[in-house]
Amino acid sequence: MESTSIGFPLETVVVFAVISIGAILIDLYAHRGDKPIPLKSAALWSVFWVGVSLAFAGYLYARHGSEVASLFVTGYALEKVLSVDNLFVMMAIFSWFAVPDGYRHRVLYWGIIGAIVFRAVFVAIGTGLLALGPWVELVFALVVAWTAVMMLKSQEEDDEIEDYSQHLAYRMVGRIFPVWPKLHGHSFLISKKDVDAELAKPENKGTEVGGKVGKAAFYATPLMLCLAVVELSDVMFAFDSVPAVIAVSRDPLIVYSAMMFAILGLRTLYFVLEGMKRYLVHLEKAVIVLLFFIAFKLGLNATDHMFHHGFGISATSSLVVVLIVLALGIVASVMFPEAEEDDTASDSGKS
Repeated sequence: MESTSIGFPLETVVVFAVISIGAILIDLYAHRGDKPIPLKSAALWSVFWVGVSLAFAGYLYARHGSEVASLFVTGYALEKVLSVDNLFVMMAIFSWFAVPDGYRHRVLYWGIIGAIVFRAVFVAIGTGLLALGPWVELVFALVVAWTAVMMLKSQEEDDEIEDYSQHLAYRMVGRIFPVWPKLHGHSFLISKKDVDAELAKPENKGTEVGGKVGKAAFYATPLMLCLAVVELSDVMFAFDSVPAVIAVSRDPLIVYSAMMFAILGLRTLYFVLEGMKRYLVHLEKAVIVLLFFIAFKLGLNATDHMFHHGFGISATSSLVVVLIVLALGIVASVMFPEAEEDDTASDSGKS
C-alpha cells in the first residue's frame, strides 16, 4: 500500500468540494424529469463524468505530483469497475419492484446521495482503523476475498429471483409506515388523504394497505420500499469497496475523492449497462478477479509490515492490472457471447 499522503490542504479540499457539489447540481438539473435516459445520452454523460474525473486528476498532478494523481486514478478506476456489480444488483431490484424506466433515475439519484454519505463514514472509519496495526489490513483482505468467493459461488448456482419483500430494508420501512401497494407518480410517500382518495376509486376496490395503519399521516409507496432496499444494498457493497480502494492509498482525501468521482457518474452508467448488459456477460468475472487481486495486495502489504519481506505492488502496477482485467472482461464478452443466449433463455423462462 502506498504511504503517499497529502493530508487536507485547503486549496485541494476547496477544489474537490466545488467540483463535487457542482457535478451533483448539474446531474440533478439535467435529469430532473421523469423520463428514461436514452442509451446514447447516457453514454455521452458517462464520458462527460469520466472527463470531469480526469480533470481533477490533472489538478492533482499539477498540484501534488504524478504519484498522487496515479493513486487517485487507480482508486477511481477500481471503484468504477467494482460498482458495475452493484449496478447489476440494482437492475434486479428495479425489475422486482416493477419500477418504470422514467422513475429509475430518481431512485438512483437519492441512492447515490446516500452512497456519498455512507462512503464518507466508511472511509473515515476504515482509514482510522489502519492506525491500529497491520492486522487490520489482513481483516480487510479477508473481507474482500470473502466477497469474491461469494460472487464466484453465486455464478455457479442457478439464477433465482430474490424475494425483496423479505429484505431487511423492506421490513423496516413497513414497521415505520403503512404501505400503499401501488405507485403514486414518483412519490416516495403519500398522505392519508391521497390514500383515502385512491381507495374511493372503483378500480382500487379491495386493495389492501400493508402494515399497521393506525393514525399514520403518510404511507410508503413501492418506490420508497425500492429506495430503502437500494440504500441498504449499497451500504453492504461499501463494506467491500471501501477496503478495496483503501488498498490503493491510506490517505482519506485520495480515497474519498476517488470514490466520490466514481459514484457521481453511476446514475448514467446504470442506463449504459442496462442497455449493454447482454453484451457484457463476462464483466462480473473480471470484477471477481480484481477482488482477489486486491485481497492479495492487502495481504502482501500487511505481511510486509509484519515480516518486512520487502514485496509490494505499486500504484502504477495496480492501475495497469485494473485496466487489463477490465479490458479482458470486455473482450471476452465480445468474443464469447454464448452466455447471452443462456441469459435470454433463462429470462424467457421466468417471464
